[in-house]
Amino acid sequence: MAHTDPETRVRELGLVIPDFAARPYYGTDYGSMKPHHITGNLLFLGGHTADDADGNVRNPGRLGADVTVEQGYEAARLTALNCLGGIRLALGSLNRVHSLVRSLCFVVSTPEFEDVHKVSSGATDLFRDVFGPEAGLGGRATIGVMSLARRSCFENWLTVEIDG
Repeated sequence: MAHTDPETRVRELGLVIPDFAARPYYGTDYGSMKPHHITGNLLFLGGHTADDADGNVRNPGRLGADVTVEQGYEAARLTALNCLGGIRLALGSLNRVHSLVRSLCFVVSTPEFEDVHKVSSGATDLFRDVFGPEAGLGGRATIGVMSLARRSCFENWLTVEIDG
């Protein structure tokens, strides 16, 4: 299947992206913030987690203790879907994305857990599938942390380059 444009690719992949225009971005439930900031041709997304439409944390806990790598990967993938919803809220369409510049990933883990990079791939694999390998893969850093709000096991911050 040939890559066309991101919105078409989302339909081809059968992805369900939350509509934050219909249901407000959930990040503000965590404190004072806004969903995104645009300056010049850069979009900075606020932090996204794997919360569902009802505000429930999906796959809560800590990698290396009560969350498996596979569950963490899935939480990262669900977080990426929420990030796509955030991009749509900010830009109106995923087709306005020129490329992903940076993905900063936080994985809640035990001190001994070293596979944080395998968890983050749940997000970046999805971005690659939607935007293609050139535009969908930017720089990525993954940091193991002790906790995130409401026991989320994964959070992502994205910086996106916008077309024209």
